[in-house]
Amino acid sequence: MPGKIPALIGLLVCGHAWAAEVHVAVASNFSAPMKAIAAQFESDTGHKVLLSSGATGKFYAQIRNGAPFELLLAADDEVPARLEAESLGVAGSRFTYAIGRLVLWSARPDLIDSRGEILKKAAFEHLSIANPRLAPYGAAAVEVMKALDVFAVVEGKLVIGENIAQTYQFVHAGNAALGFVAMSQVYEDGKLKSGSAWTVPSHLHQPIRQDAVLLKKGKDNPAALELARFLKDHKARSTIRRYGYEVQGGS
Repeated sequence: MPGKIPALIGLLVCGHAWAAEVHVAVASNFSAPMKAIAAQFESDTGHKVLLSSGATGKFYAQIRNGAPFELLLAADDEVPARLEAESLGVAGSRFTYAIGRLVLWSARPDLIDSRGEILKKAAFEHLSIANPRLAPYGAAAVEVMKALDVFAVVEGKLVIGENIAQTYQFVHAGNAALGFVAMSQVYEDGKLKSGSAWTVPSHLHQPIRQDAVLLKKGKDNPAALELARFLKDHKARSTIRRYGYEVQGGS
């Protein structure tokens, strides 16, 4: 038995010899599911995932200025395409990891009706949305309000969050009566966690396709390469669905 201990230790050391670290920039709306996916990935592979959450537009500027991110999980499909075109993303590495759903939500359980009619009545003081210039969910919210012909009525009531996480906080803290947030922030396993909500019909805005792209700094990092593959795996896709997103293709 004593003779086997060094061999066992050697196997354990070898098993972790290839463990690496990957720095991931993830859109605010996908922060919660990505934490769950990262934990599973670390358990399965031994690699370490460092997550930074924020607005996709800000990440784009940071990556252009040399930020050390190796993989980007954006809130849209435009920024990853732009990074790939500018050779800051690895050519051919882009893929849609999730399709987001937009929800009009209030912390008050009696405020929002099942058809979103409250927008037409405009009987509220403040409505929160993410910055439409930086956050795709904010741009989608503006599309919805224009499609419903209510934007001119509510524009003066808007409270702009830097990203979708801050938008949620404004509503949760009562700084805004309601707001357009990501379904993943207020639903879990298909059930509304609190308050009242209207799930916005997808035809009222362009699809919120959320693309991932392997960045130039991560092209030789085994952890970055494996995580990109893992996001397409059935384990990750199951988690993504559980948080209220759609995924492309099969299981």
